[in-house]
Amino acid sequence: MAAKSTDFQTILSDLKQQVYKPIYFLMGEEPYYIDEISNYIQNNVLSEEEREFNQVVLYGDAVTTKEVITMARRYPMMSKYMVIIVKEAQNLSDLDDLVYYLQKPMSSTILVFCHKYKKVDGRKKFVAELPKVGVLFESKKLYDNQVPTFISDYLKGKGLQIEPKATQLLTEFLGTDLSKVVNELEKLSLLKPKDNLLTADIVGANVGINKDFNNFELLNALVNKDVLKANRIVLYFEQNPKNNPLVLTITVLFNFFSNLMLYYYIKDKSPANVAKELGINVYFVRDYQTAVSKYNGWKTLQIIALLRTYDAKSKGIDSAGVPDGELLKELVYMILH
Repeated sequence: MAAKSTDFQTILSDLKQQVYKPIYFLMGEEPYYIDEISNYIQNNVLSEEEREFNQVVLYGDAVTTKEVITMARRYPMMSKYMVIIVKEAQNLSDLDDLVYYLQKPMSSTILVFCHKYKKVDGRKKFVAELPKVGVLFESKKLYDNQVPTFISDYLKGKGLQIEPKATQLLTEFLGTDLSKVVNELEKLSLLKPKDNLLTADIVGANVGINKDFNNFELLNALVNKDVLKANRIVLYFEQNPKNNPLVLTITVLFNFFSNLMLYYYIKDKSPANVAKELGINVYFVRDYQTAVSKYNGWKTLQIIALLRTYDAKSKGIDSAGVPDGELLKELVYMILH
């Protein structure tokens, strides 16, 4: 009886050691991990010769669960395993029928369901039964503050290091879509930088990020109360609104000033402890050390309230017809004064 496993690395490690389960049900909002697991199974379990007769890729909008089960009960031809991969499984309307197959799955079949973008209702009977014989994996979206670690770990696997500032730029520019992030990291890994270190300059030049005019630099200007630099960046954002959406800028600023409020209440303000408490790279602790000398607790609370107000305005509440550039000018002025 297989134990339930919801850990991506554990699943992949087992697969690489040729420890296979009869069924893998991969579900969740983040398609990257689902694709990684299913692609590994598709490309590595069977040899090229075995795949011709023993590997099938189906699509949820073209089959029923009953048809998948019928196929899964077949024996492989001149192979130890038969591999069946059901993509777009979220389109299957009769998944409840899977419970009958789970009562006696074929040990010679590796059945993979790719149920993307949402979870299955945990109250369904097959969800409770599946971990007893196979793997039920939920692929969760990463939070913004988890993406930098993902980037660093991914590049480390490629033998590369990356500057914290470069990581921040990538995180801000690419967001939490891991497929998009990995695509850019693969491109960067081909550059073979000096000392195997990806700098902010390298990232800016090769990913289309303006290293001087971005949310990271705007935040830096606000932290240091550099009025001239902040206004230059605001003007650039106003002239390039598509690449610099106001809602994203507000999110970056809100995260920082919310953390700054927490910083005031941390007793042990050693860099290592602050980094741990705020869930940030120790490199960025100095920004908070600078900010507390520029913004007291009361002003920080006012800024957080301002950001909430302008977040609503960026979505059209009480600001009909006001360009985002004008809203940002107002917001930055009130933060600085």
